[in-house]
Amino acid sequence: MAWMEQLQAANGAQALVCALGAYLLGCFATGYYLVRAVKGQDIRNFESGSVGARNVGRLLGRTAFFLTVAGDLGKGVLAVWAADRFTDDPLLPAVALLCVVAGHIWPVQLRFHGGKGVAASLGALLLYDHRLAVAYAVFFLGGFALIRRTLLPGLFAFACLPLTEYWLHRDGLKLAVIALLAAMILFAHRKNLLEEIPALAARRSVTAKPHHPKL
Repeated sequence: MAWMEQLQAANGAQALVCALGAYLLGCFATGYYLVRAVKGQDIRNFESGSVGARNVGRLLGRTAFFLTVAGDLGKGVLAVWAADRFTDDPLLPAVALLCVVAGHIWPVQLRFHGGKGVAASLGALLLYDHRLAVAYAVFFLGGFALIRRTLLPGLFAFACLPLTEYWLHRDGLKLAVIALLAAMILFAHRKNLLEEIPALAARRSVTAKPHHPKL
């Protein structure tokens, strides 16, 4: 198979440096260090315990939310750009994509308790293949238009990316990379899914059965 030949031809030393560098870059948790700088506190002790933008925004406000999003997007972009710019192996941007997201979700210096990986993933996808980022936006906006919530449409959009990748390239290795990325994001949000799906079902049930006042 072509993708097996690609793996066998990969430069092991370059792949190791790329993977480690991207992982360490991902470990720079923008929200965690922002809250440390502003409040001198650990964001993981508040609300959801995540170091991601939503949790930071709850504590520090809208500006901190956007700064965290920008920082997390930026490290995804930087990881894939560096892999593409400084190596000659077409597989290494995919390695960088997965490792920078893994570093964000499981940062070693924070005892593997990081964010959920959405912004870092989207930043990496913008350079890895911007069509996947566009597809994500289309799926997300479609889901948001239906239920007027952000979490489930966002996760649904990630779940659809492997099918989009297969449709675009018919490449087994690239499909495996995007499927693994989607699995990482869904796994990081597993608790949110357990809370959000019953909440949405209850909301739909209330909407479907309007209350009629007694006469």
